[in-house]
Amino acid sequence: MSMEKPTAVLLCNLGTPEAPTASALRRYLAQFLSDPRVVEIPRIFWLPLLHGVILRVRPRRSAAKYASVWSEAGSPLAVWTQRQADLLGQRLSECGLPAPVQPAMRYGQPAVGTQLQALLDAGVERVLVMPLYPQYSAATTASLFDGVAGWVRRSRRYPELRFVNDYHDHPDYIAALAHSVRTHWERKGQRAQHLVMSFHGIPERNARLGDPYAEQCRNTACLLAQALQLQPEQCTVTFQSRFGPARWLQPYTEPTLRALAEAGTRSVDVMCPGFVSDCLETLEEINMEARHTFLQAGGQAFDYIPCLNDSSEWIVALKRITEQHLAGWVAVPA
Repeated sequence: MSMEKPTAVLLCNLGTPEAPTASALRRYLAQFLSDPRVVEIPRIFWLPLLHGVILRVRPRRSAAKYASVWSEAGSPLAVWTQRQADLLGQRLSECGLPAPVQPAMRYGQPAVGTQLQALLDAGVERVLVMPLYPQYSAATTASLFDGVAGWVRRSRRYPELRFVNDYHDHPDYIAALAHSVRTHWERKGQRAQHLVMSFHGIPERNARLGDPYAEQCRNTACLLAQALQLQPEQCTVTFQSRFGPARWLQPYTEPTLRALAEAGTRSVDVMCPGFVSDCLETLEEINMEARHTFLQAGGQAFDYIPCLNDSSEWIVALKRITEQHLAGWVAVPA
């Protein structure tokens, strides 16, 4: 099968520092925290605080956390994103859709603009921008759109573009999540007393202003609980990674785990459905810090269920989502 126009997929994740060092974290955090989509505080107040205080203190602390999860292959987020891009490209090619898949990062490397330019230079005329964020948020999905638009503004010409907003309720994504939980239960030989589904948080103000993220997270969790045949008292939705003094989406993950332990829950399974790649927020914040909180509060067993990463069920889900959004550009096999 030949496509009418050369088409590619840009598989986009949030980003990661190049190394677990203070200098690398300073560069990464300066870019990340300077994004007005990420921190919705007037620039006149925020930027002096960012450059005068935060970037002088936080990089060293963050570097130590990154070092605790860094591997010989590098940043877990970068490793899994590249692996997902490779496997998705293979699956598309095997089914007669030779659309190359390139990974990109909103912050850090490989940069969105750099990858788009490389695709354009290679003769690609159509690009599907696929975020690795199942739930839409202005701080992630819309920021990625801003990154693409920024490259477009600087370019003389650009390919046709399509954007995937979200797939938080896509049946194949939900099925991949459910399979990961069932696989964990089968491997352990039992279920924990409670399943905690921890999503990255956003300020409550963002949700009040119309960001659909919180609603989509809860919808994902509801569909997953239904797929697993869990009753409401057997699972909880929480939000993690709070930053700054503002009130964020609640309930917060660590206080919830502490309360569960103090109320007599002896064992928990914890997963992060909004992250499709294991990263600092899952490996360090959840599997280290949150684990410590639960056990210190009297819990006896804490099991972290890894992200979807390169599971075959997730790659199949990615392929099907991609095929749906390529329809009309390419002849998708039945």
